[in-house]
Amino acid sequence: MPKQHDITNAREMDVLYRESDKLYYELARNCGLSETAYWILYAIEVSGGSITQREIASNFSYSKQTVNSALKTLEARGLVELDYVEGSRKSKLVSLTPSGRAFSDERIRPAIAAEDRAFLSLAPEERLELLRLVSAYTEAIDRELANLKEGECDR
Repeated sequence: MPKQHDITNAREMDVLYRESDKLYYELARNCGLSETAYWILYAIEVSGGSITQREIASNFSYSKQTVNSALKTLEARGLVELDYVEGSRKSKLVSLTPSGRAFSDERIRPAIAAEDRAFLSLAPEERLELLRLVSAYTEAIDRELANLKEGECDR
């Protein structure tokens, strides 16, 4: 359970984000998955049953190699299958196998439901404010880090 305190600087925000990451890391490990594999199954579930490799990489900011590696593991476990997107020779669609559906029903869907309950435990205005503030912070840190990168190129 995260400590209740005022967040007064970016370091404290970093700690809170890491605490959240740790919760998902432990959840993935308890499911016998890597974090990437967990988020792939999550992505398949919330997308309605199938999603492209490219969408997974984009939605979770993973490299194509990271997604491909995790998919090979999930495929070897019989949890997912890959098929080419109709009309494409490059883009692959990732779907759950029957074993993957059973695994997701047992492990992934209950976690998504718990996440939804936690979010809904906040008042509607708190949910909106949380989303607004996290989005604003993410945009601000993205700008600052982009400026940092630009400054490094000038040296």
